[in-house]
Amino acid sequence: MVLGVRAIPFTFVAHVLAILGLVFVLVWTLDFRGGFAWEATDKSLIFNLHPFLMLVGFIIIGGEAIISYKSLPLRKNVKKLIHMVLHAIALVLGILGIYTAFKYHNESGIANLYSLHSWLGIGIIVLYGIQWLYGFLVFFYPGGTIGLRSDSVPWHVVFGLTVFTLAVGNAAIGFLEKLTFLENSGLAKYGSEALLVNFTAVITILYGAFVILSVLSQSPAEDDENSYSAI
Repeated sequence: MVLGVRAIPFTFVAHVLAILGLVFVLVWTLDFRGGFAWEATDKSLIFNLHPFLMLVGFIIIGGEAIISYKSLPLRKNVKKLIHMVLHAIALVLGILGIYTAFKYHNESGIANLYSLHSWLGIGIIVLYGIQWLYGFLVFFYPGGTIGLRSDSVPWHVVFGLTVFTLAVGNAAIGFLEKLTFLENSGLAKYGSEALLVNFTAVITILYGAFVILSVLSQSPAEDDENSYSAI
């Protein structure tokens, strides 16, 4: 516990930012970039799946998984299950989002893994997978000893927040990278699309900040049976 304030206001703001992020990335990919496609002559439609899946599927759902364990007034076992399932969904969608980037590159004749964004992305998804697998085995099934779980909790929290922070930062790098490519191809630097992409990146960073603030604040008052312990 770091902040002597309730988590609920922070989680409320995080939810609002998550909705804004969803709306902004949909407006960008559907209205400005032409929509989504798994198979298309216009390969950019395949790429459009990447920012959508990584922001909504990986970061927003991953963030909701983090704050759900602090903000939901439910029994600890129920919150643990929700926490684990949401992280699993985020991981699967994140892997799918990375795959779409490779698919776009391969079908467009573009080299893979040449940028800092791509290097960090692979590393982050691997760390996320390790974090989820360790949490599943130690805290859910088959479950570690009481001592192992107790010793693992602070490291699990710190490692999880570190990976989430890296994901948010890498998303901002990704927005910058894509916007730079578009501007070099003729997109107006002060046009509506450029402003939209920049604001989407800002919202993503703010969302990450409020997720972390919610973790560092107080959970809703519960009885001893349902008391919160960080995971």
